Amino acid sequence: MLGGIFEKNKIKKKIQTFDNKITKEDFWKDKLSAQKILKEKKFFGDILNNFNTTVTELDNLEQLFKIALRENEIEVIKDCEKNISLILKQIKKIEVLCFLSEENDHLDTYLEIHAGAGGTESQDWAQMLRRMYSKWTEKKKGKLEIISEHKGDEAGIKSSILKISGSYMYGWLKSESGVHRLVRISPFDSGARRHTSFASVWVYAAVDDSVKIDIQEKDIRIDTYRSSGAGGQHVNTTDSAVRITHLPTNIVVQCQNERSQHKNKETCFNMLKARLYKYEIQKKEELSENLAKSKTDIGWGHQIRSYVLQPYQLVKDLRNNLENTDPDGVLNGDIDEFLEAALYQTKEKK
Repeated sequence: MLGGIFEKNKIKKKIQTFDNKITKEDFWKDKLSAQKILKEKKFFGDILNNFNTTVTELDNLEQLFKIALRENEIEVIKDCEKNISLILKQIKKIEVLCFLSEENDHLDTYLEIHAGAGGTESQDWAQMLRRMYSKWTEKKKGKLEIISEHKGDEAGIKSSILKISGSYMYGWLKSESGVHRLVRISPFDSGARRHTSFASVWVYAAVDDSVKIDIQEKDIRIDTYRSSGAGGQHVNTTDSAVRITHLPTNIVVQCQNERSQHKNKETCFNMLKARLYKYEIQKKEELSENLAKSKTDIGWGHQIRSYVLQPYQLVKDLRNNLENTDPDGVLNGDIDEFLEAALYQTKEKK
């Protein structure tokens, strides 16, 4: 029965396919493709090994449990029940990892955060979300880089573009796109009234060189401007920040995190490539119109998750009704249960 998750997700067959490719004479002809295959084979191989080890532990516990029942060893029975419950939870986590098998799941990701209407309240909430994803990235032993950021007028941020690198970051975070809602007693309101704030999150894969995107020079406009972010006097007194507009699609990307205009331009082109790739996929799936609405209308109609700090404490995912009564933990990066639930939900729809 437990082996079914590997049959369902074709993990064993996937590993065999990798092995067949690796044994071919021209395997290293395309180094990027070869490295991708080796990375994916290791990822799914580790899953399979962990699963086999866990199943062996479960079988041993089952035998011990039967003996304890026969001998009426109450304490041993309790220990077995506790350990079996823990192992079943571990198997569920392994199953979730099997779901990270879509074409681009292995890639790094860009994550954009935009404050909604409401000024300082929403801008502070946007910064809280950035911190949440930063803490989560640390827990996953990944790397977070701020590509571009616009500070709020009094506190927080108006927007932030992050690049998150690590193991299967796009696969983990792709379900975070949407509007996030916060309810709390405002620290900026002298009357200590309850406020509702909104911020939108948008996630798209950081495509690598194996994906070919043709960007024509005539289709882009490049603007340079002075950086408004941190980085020292040099950053703020030279036109090092870069903005690129793709005229046919009106897609705009910008970067100001480097002192070098050349490096910022290179980052912008990588982001534009990623955005155009996602745009083409969505166009084929006829989802572009819905995504545009979710990005532009930051309000009640497009929420994916609600974070309530007062009058009670609750984080609720509005897509699957998953609830967590520890918003402090969630805002400190403990969001795996929400990401896992979203992966389950996506697979159930297919």
